[in-house]
Amino acid sequence: MKITYIHHSSFSVEFSGAAVLFDYYAGPLPDFPKEKELFVFASHKHHDHFDLSVLSLAEKYPKIHFVLSRDIRMNQAYLARRQVPEAAWDKIIYMGKHASQVFETESGSLQAETLASTDAGVAFLISCEGRHLYHAGDLNWWTWKGETEEEYRDMTSRFQNEIGRIEGRHFDAAFVPLDPRQEERYALGFDYFMRHTDTDAAFPMHFWKDYSVTERLLGEEISAPYRDRIMRIEREGQEFWLP
Repeated sequence: MKITYIHHSSFSVEFSGAAVLFDYYAGPLPDFPKEKELFVFASHKHHDHFDLSVLSLAEKYPKIHFVLSRDIRMNQAYLARRQVPEAAWDKIIYMGKHASQVFETESGSLQAETLASTDAGVAFLISCEGRHLYHAGDLNWWTWKGETEEEYRDMTSRFQNEIGRIEGRHFDAAFVPLDPRQEERYALGFDYFMRHTDTDAAFPMHFWKDYSVTERLLGEEISAPYRDRIMRIEREGQEFWLP
């Protein structure tokens, strides 16, 4: 299984008969084999997770599917007005929170499940060819200095309840926010996720090009139980091969 870090929260994952692309809006795209089914996921409409330009991939890849969070919903009049290629129009489906969808492909099936984000949209859980992926989108323990106790309790409850839905589940790879803007709270969500799931390889994301944040977590005592499962991202276009 080949994983490529693209930019910010965007990754691609290539299986033997299919490929998935998460939250693309910028950065160098891999050249996906055209004979493979390509699934393009967008977790929500924030500009750093979705851009209309991604829909133009339908002109290059005939076996493409766009799986978008329901908050991105667009009608055909809007797509036409924004000059989105017609080749993409009937390739788009939308998923809301706590939903499941199975896609049949020539090499088998791909199942997509969703969780509710603590910000906007959804998180995705993908099962394909016996592999299991998690992409958080903006599902994170978003807590900040200066917030009220009520705000903290509400965020904590919503985040922990969503992760509770996947308590103990196994993921071959997970893509999880590690955002330095949260200052000393930057790793709360990442740490909680790792302690409550069985994840083989955890990829930090949403770190705004501050690659040092991974080394910061690796150097802290809290990461001791899962330190060897944190993947070091050093540049855009970096490739990882998981057995």
